[in-house]
Amino acid sequence: MAEVTNELLYEVLKSVQARVSNLDDKLESLNGRMHSMHGQIAAVRSDAQAAHQDIATVYLTLGHIDSRLTRIEKRLDIIGEQAE
Repeated sequence: MAEVTNELLYEVLKSVQARVSNLDDKLESLNGRMHSMHGQIAAVRSDAQAAHQDIATVYLTLGHIDSRLTRIEKRLDIIGEQAE
């Protein structure tokens, strides 16, 4: 069995330190990417909420147009049987 010396321990510790440093760099990179993805997801959520609001506005407008059309039809006495 090889004799354990301070020099051998020092070399092993240098190797471990280099690997830990490499892992730290990779972790920082992943953290940055996760932060970026979080921002992108928030933007998509915001866009979806805006689209939902736009659709609700369209339905509201169509409801108003429908009620106005019904009033016009009643005034002109052109209301026939309901279409299915």
